[in-house]
Amino acid sequence: MTQSSGSTASPGSPTNPGIQAAAQQAAEQVRDGASVGLGSGRAASAFIAALGARVRGGLRVTAVPTSRASAELARSLGIELVDIEEDVLLELIVDGADEVTPNLDLVKGRGNAFVRERIVTAASRRQVIVVDPSKLVPVLCGRNDGGFPVEVIPLARGLAMRQLKALGLRPAVRLDRASGAPVVSDNGNLIFDCDVPAPLADAAAARHIDAAVRRIAGIVDTGLFLGTASEVLVGSADGRVEILRRTA
Repeated sequence: MTQSSGSTASPGSPTNPGIQAAAQQAAEQVRDGASVGLGSGRAASAFIAALGARVRGGLRVTAVPTSRASAELARSLGIELVDIEEDVLLELIVDGADEVTPNLDLVKGRGNAFVRERIVTAASRRQVIVVDPSKLVPVLCGRNDGGFPVEVIPLARGLAMRQLKALGLRPAVRLDRASGAPVVSDNGNLIFDCDVPAPLADAAAARHIDAAVRRIAGIVDTGLFLGTASEVLVGSADGRVEILRRTA
């Protein structure tokens, strides 16, 4: 674990100073001519803003977005977007997370783009996560807003609900706050938020429940990102950035 200081991103970045500092440091990792993945959410938006500033300064880069919102922001900042073709290997993806444990296991997806984030992560050499200290937790799913999301093909709604409950989870269809209608992902699927009866005690417990959920027919993916992060940049309000790196 090392510490370094980072500058803030553009003043318009829609996030706090710690996230801005960490996002700026992540953007500085991007080499000229690289292809990168763009996550979704506030931390990713701060990274996209910082990357856009480097592009305006002459950096050549192509990017793969994980959501429509990230794509629109990147285009507005002059970042060239590409698809993941067979011969495309991204240098890194930069994204946020909802929870980060000491071994860098993550809960993601309290936004709606975690399946696309999974795909772009798989197409990347490294996953770099940008958070503030509030996202650091001793174990996953231990908060009052804990649990993790799953994306479900609509046809499997009833089956998935029943089998998730059989695993001891408490699933609920995610609803749009404005309309009250079920949230539909960019992939056209439903999202269930799965509350857990107790925090996931350790890495083994997280992997056990993740594997069990993935075996349910019609579940596309979970928001448990276990063993994927190479590096987590933790930005504090004073602009300092702590770098956490996976050790195994």
